[in-house]
Amino acid sequence: MKNIEKVIAPAVPLELISLPDDLNGRHGANRAETCVKLIQADNDLDAIKVWLDEYKDSPQTYRNYRKEAERLLLWSIIEKGKPLSGLTREDFTDFKAFLANPQPVNQWCGPRAPRHSQDWRPFQGPLKESSLKQALVINSSLMNYLVEAGYLAGNPLALARRRVRSQSKSSESNTIERFLEEDLWLILLSYINNLPQDTDREQAHFQRVRFLLSLLYLLGPRSSEIAEHTMSSFIEVRGKWWWEVTGKGRKTARIPVNDDMLSALASYRRFHDLTELPEPGDTTPLILSLKGTSGITSNMIYRIVKDVVSKAADVLEQTEPHKAAKLRKASTHWFRHTAITHQADKGIELRYLKKSARHEKIDTTSRYMHAGDEQWHDAMQVHRLNSDSEEKDN
Repeated sequence: MKNIEKVIAPAVPLELISLPDDLNGRHGANRAETCVKLIQADNDLDAIKVWLDEYKDSPQTYRNYRKEAERLLLWSIIEKGKPLSGLTREDFTDFKAFLANPQPVNQWCGPRAPRHSQDWRPFQGPLKESSLKQALVINSSLMNYLVEAGYLAGNPLALARRRVRSQSKSSESNTIERFLEEDLWLILLSYINNLPQDTDREQAHFQRVRFLLSLLYLLGPRSSEIAEHTMSSFIEVRGKWWWEVTGKGRKTARIPVNDDMLSALASYRRFHDLTELPEPGDTTPLILSLKGTSGITSNMIYRIVKDVVSKAADVLEQTEPHKAAKLRKASTHWFRHTAITHQADKGIELRYLKKSARHEKIDTTSRYMHAGDEQWHDAMQVHRLNSDSEEKDN
């Protein structure tokens, strides 16, 4: 065990891990014996990297998956003294308990810090139940991938008991909840429209935030799609404007650009001394740095959104703390949910919603339909605690 501590303790990020021969997984107890292997990796660390490379086109997903694989690998080596390819079902029971209470705290937990910093730790603290479940789902996905690749013999997490949900209840239990209601969206929009514009930097910030929120709300993109596309992704076809986006799974689709989106685009471009509408081949990034000299990453987009909703929530806290609490939770992906939900509320047909959201299945889009729940709620107002209460009041 002393050898392990010398190699990787304290816990370090995935890209800095160096494993000794007896823990690198080349001879892990769960390694597949078949000679048919679909990946070249011959140790656990390289196998994880192959899996992660599958998500390079989705930066946010890549970071989330790297975080969970990193935690599992480090725990396996440091706490269990086993290679990842040697973990059993019982080990994963211990791992679940560890996620709920990482110990020792000073080795595993710490405030957010850059990955290259000595202050970096895999956790900020114990995982909540929802985050814990998500971590196990991601790690099960990793193990399944390695089984299908012929690297592992089996997935220990696949043995976990799962509660079977009735199909008839799926639409109720899976309804999308991470979105902003219309009134909360308008509150946020009002906050943005009142941002200070006294200096050049403040003006650039205001223009960028307003255009970014327009993109998120009117087109429903993922943050990685905004970061990866240029102005030439806006195209005119037979007098109508579309946003041509290559997204998840490297699939390309066209999203209608309505008048509000076209106006926001023209306004942002005018601010940066560009023509009002882009021409084919325009390589200008969709969202520019405050100096207007380069594009920004999806991580920066996420940080801008979190900063704006957090400050808007601080203002709202004084009058409506419950709404402020919800607004403070919002992230870039919330605005994708908000966009689709509000489109559904306005009566846009389900077939069009599916195309705009770029969903594979209509069932996925159906999760955004909330109107039925609201009508149900309104109907229940006739069900009174005291049936003659109105008559007595009168």
